Amino acid sequence: MLTAFARAFKTPDLRKKLLFTLGIIVVYRIGTNIPIPGVDYRNVQICMDAAQANQGIFGLVNMFSGGALLQITVFALGIMPYITASIILQLLTVVIPRLEALKKEGQAGTAKITQYTRYLTVALAVLQGTGLVATARSGALFQGCPVASEIVPDQSMFVTITMVITMTAGTAAVMWLGELITDRGVGNGMSMLMFISISATFPSALWAIKEQGSLADGWIEFGTVLLVGLVMVGLVVFVEQAQRRIPVQYAKRMIGRRSYGGTSTYIPLKVNQAGVIPVIFASSLLYIPALIVQFSSSTAGWATWITKNLADPGATPHIILYFFLIVFFAFFYVAITFNPEEVADNMKKYGGFIPGIRAGRPTAEYLSYVLNRITWPGSLYLGLIALVPTMALTGFGANQNFPFGGTSILIIVGVGLETVRQIESQLQQRNYEGFLR
Repeated sequence: MLTAFARAFKTPDLRKKLLFTLGIIVVYRIGTNIPIPGVDYRNVQICMDAAQANQGIFGLVNMFSGGALLQITVFALGIMPYITASIILQLLTVVIPRLEALKKEGQAGTAKITQYTRYLTVALAVLQGTGLVATARSGALFQGCPVASEIVPDQSMFVTITMVITMTAGTAAVMWLGELITDRGVGNGMSMLMFISISATFPSALWAIKEQGSLADGWIEFGTVLLVGLVMVGLVVFVEQAQRRIPVQYAKRMIGRRSYGGTSTYIPLKVNQAGVIPVIFASSLLYIPALIVQFSSSTAGWATWITKNLADPGATPHIILYFFLIVFFAFFYVAITFNPEEVADNMKKYGGFIPGIRAGRPTAEYLSYVLNRITWPGSLYLGLIALVPTMALTGFGANQNFPFGGTSILIIVGVGLETVRQIESQLQQRNYEGFLR
C-alpha cells in the first residue's frame, strides 16, 4: 500500500493532480472556519461548546457542510444546495421532455443541464441562506443556549442581506472548487468535498464519545465505537461492491471480408443501485414537518404530536416511517434511472441477447424481474444502515453523536472506492500493478 502511494507521487502528472486536489481541500476547509459578517462568533462558540445544537433538524445539512452550518461560516451551506439541485434536475429529466431530449444530445446537452443545475443551486442557496439567517436571528438554531438570540446582534435589513449574499457566494465558490477538482484533480469534485466535510467531523465526534463515556474514562465506549465502525465499513464495502452480472452475447456479423461481434459481456446490476439518494430523500422529507412546527411556533395538538413523534429521531413512528420511506425511494429512484426497455432496445439494435431469453420485450421483462429482486435486499440494507445512528444514540446516550452510520458511512465508502479506482486506472496506464493488489 505504501509503495503504491510512493509510485503515485513519483508519476509527474498524477502527482500534480493529487497536490492540486489537496490544495483545493485546504482552501475549502479554511472557508468552513471563516465566520460571515454580522455574526457574533463568541456567542456561537459558547452555544457550540454547550453542545445544545438542534441536530434533529439541521443535522443533515451540518454534516454535509463539515460542521460549518452551526458555526454560520462563509461555506455554511456547503455542498447541500448543489446536491438538492442535482437531484431535482435528475428527477425533472424523466418528467420534462425538453430535459430528456437534452440528456440524449450527448456532451452538449449534458453541459446545458449542468448550467441549469448551477442556476438552481444559486437559487436554492438564496432560499436556504435566508432560512438559516432567520433561524439564527430568532435563536432557534441553538435550543436552550442562553445567548442564542444574541448570535446576530444587528438585525437590520442591510446586515441580513449581506449575510445571505455572503453565504450564497460561498455556495457558488464551493461549486466552483468542486468543478476544479473534477477538471484538474483526482475524482469527482463534489463527491470529494462531501467526503472531506463528513470525515472532518469524525475526530470531534469520536472524542466526544470518549469524554462522555463512563467505563474506564470512556476508553471502552471509544474502542467499542471504533470496532463497530470498522465492521460497518467492511459490511458497506461488501454490499457496495456486490452486483448481479447478467451475461450478454453478441451475434457474429460479416461485413465484407471481416467479421464483427461474436463477443460476450455482461450487464452489471448493483445490489445498491440507488446509492445514498434514498436516505437523503427520506431525511429531507421527514425534516419538513419539524421545520413547519418550528417556524410556526404553534402549541396546537398537531404540532405537539409532530414534535413528539416525527421530530424526535428516537421515536418509534419516526423510525418506522424513515425505514419505509428509504425502501420506497430506493425502488422509485432505481425505476427512474434504469430503463429496462431502453437497455433491451439497444441490445437488440446491436445484435445482443441474453442466453435463453428472446430479444425485445422478453429481455426487458427479464431485466425488470432481476432488478426488482436485487433491489429488495439493497433497499433493506439502506434502511438498516440508516438506522444505526438512532440505535447508537439509544445505546450510548441521547447526547452522543455516533459518527459511523447512515448517510455518512455510505458516502465515505462510496467516494473512497471511486477515488481509489481512478488512481488505480491511472497507475495501470504506466505500471502493471495498480493501487490495490
